[in-house]
Amino acid sequence: MAQLLAMKGSKKLLNAWAFYDWANSVYSLVISSAVFPIFYGALFRAAEIEKVTVFGGEIARAPLISYVTSLAFVFIALVTPLVSGIADYTGNKKIFLKFFCYLGAASCIGLYWFSLEHIYFGLVCYFFGLVGFWVSFAINNSYLPDIAFPEQQDGISAKGFSLGYVGSVILLIFNLAMVMQPAVFGITDSGEEVAEIKAMKYSFISVGLWWMLFSQYTFKYLPKGNKREGVRTNIILNGFRELRQVWRQLGTEVKLKRYLGAFFVYSMAVQTIMLIATYFGEEEINWGTDSERTTGLIISILVIQLVAILGATATAKASTTFGNIRTLVAINIFWAFLCVYAYFLQTPMDFYIAAGLVGIVMGGIQALSRSTYSKFLPETTDTTSFFSFYDVAEKIGIIIGTFLYGVVAQLTGSMRNSTIFLGIFFIGGIVLLLRVGNRKQEAR
Repeated sequence: MAQLLAMKGSKKLLNAWAFYDWANSVYSLVISSAVFPIFYGALFRAAEIEKVTVFGGEIARAPLISYVTSLAFVFIALVTPLVSGIADYTGNKKIFLKFFCYLGAASCIGLYWFSLEHIYFGLVCYFFGLVGFWVSFAINNSYLPDIAFPEQQDGISAKGFSLGYVGSVILLIFNLAMVMQPAVFGITDSGEEVAEIKAMKYSFISVGLWWMLFSQYTFKYLPKGNKREGVRTNIILNGFRELRQVWRQLGTEVKLKRYLGAFFVYSMAVQTIMLIATYFGEEEINWGTDSERTTGLIISILVIQLVAILGATATAKASTTFGNIRTLVAINIFWAFLCVYAYFLQTPMDFYIAAGLVGIVMGGIQALSRSTYSKFLPETTDTTSFFSFYDVAEKIGIIIGTFLYGVVAQLTGSMRNSTIFLGIFFIGGIVLLLRVGNRKQEAR
């Protein structure tokens, strides 16, 4: 413990922690947001079908991926506290960070073999890619109060997201070059598979390799973690027991409890939008040709990422002036208006404008939410359990959000109606944030 305290706040340790965002954010951009959704839609269009028979029923492609996403987050919400309990017992959460990093990276590589003929294998790889990303992300988040002092947390949290945006944009530009000019990279048509589809598959491999390679810097410098003192029994169930203890402790931590409630509601909408946005653009916008659709969607994602770098930094500065809670309220208001605007999107230019607006608040709300939670925590070395609770709350929200998004889209026949539905959660988040407190001192 003394060694950890000596390292706390050091530039090398802070940079190593933030650099994991550089390593793993390529997944959230290339797989979740950009290339995979385009690839997924292209497979169905090439086969000239809109529905596929899986799990004993016929499901349209958009609700299918939404339901699989919801199922993955059910698993994530269950496994995160298990990992938390074992990590607390062993005092080595870094080994779990490595395991889920490699699981996610290997699953990305496995997406190379995704096809409608082998839909179950492809969905399994998609499933475990989500698991690897989100569980490793949760573990990395839990290090924040261990490696940074309160006055450093807003800045280093924003730096992590900014590094993630820069790194993921670099790889996406390379992938975009492969997809748009496959011949330059020696990629040609083969059989029924066009060169652009093959290039997308190669991009999945590039994500897995990037993720594994750059995470080594983080693994080298992060400490093992804090070992809980005393005799431990029922190691496997300790994580759930600790979640219950955290819940009980919230009874005396009123502001933390109120903040978690607000975070649960608005994060439900934020994360659903981030996971589904490209599927919305792929299906609802009038792009013209398939090539124009691919180019337009990837350009839109690039716009989001580049603007998000500035957004995350600007949000961190705004929080120092206005306080974390007031800044989060303003961002939620912005998101609510974006949901209404999204309902009316028709043309590529409409989508580009929406992408720029999303970028302004996407990185900011994630970075500030993470650091605000860290600031509200009571004095404790058991940061894994508290961040496990935070991440379980987030994942349950994603389960509800993506499931309801899919249900509304399936029942109404349009994903546009789902965007209006998500706006309600931002309004709820605003109301709940105002109950936390609006003075700068509320989140020091």
